[in-house]
Parts: sequence; structure tokens; C-alpha cells
Amino acid sequence: MAKARTRSARSGASASRAPRARSKKAASTEVEVVEEEGGGDIDSGIVIMTTIVIVIAFFMVDKIRGMYGESLFL
Repeated sequence: MAKARTRSARSGASASRAPRARSKKAASTEVEVVEEEGGGDIDSGIVIMTTIVIVIAFFMVDKIRGMYGESLFL
């Protein structure tokens, strides 16, 4: 086996440097929460379109019933 050198046996500039700290602080990861700003997505579009279709269907049926004198609005 090869002999292991000790730190004091090293030569050059590394001997004159100050020793480094042995303990390291745990790296903290910061997470930025990003929320969606306004704007509609597919779910809100489906709700709006369904509501419009139901309201139009209600008035169409009411108009047809109006021909027989049973209308509520028209």
C-alpha cells in the first residue's frame, strides 16, 4: 500500500492558507408560490356556455307554450 500524506506534509501555497470551516450549513431552498391571475380556464368556459344554453332553451320552450296560451313570460 502507498503511504498517505498528512496535511502538514503538503507543500506550496496550501500550507499558508487559513483552514476552512468544517461544518457546512444546510442549503436552504426557497420556493416562490405563483398563483394564476384572473382569466378563465376551460372549466369556467363550460359553466358559462351551459348556463347560456339552459336559459335559451327555457325561453324557447316558453315561446312554444305561448302559442297555446300557456306562456309564463312571452
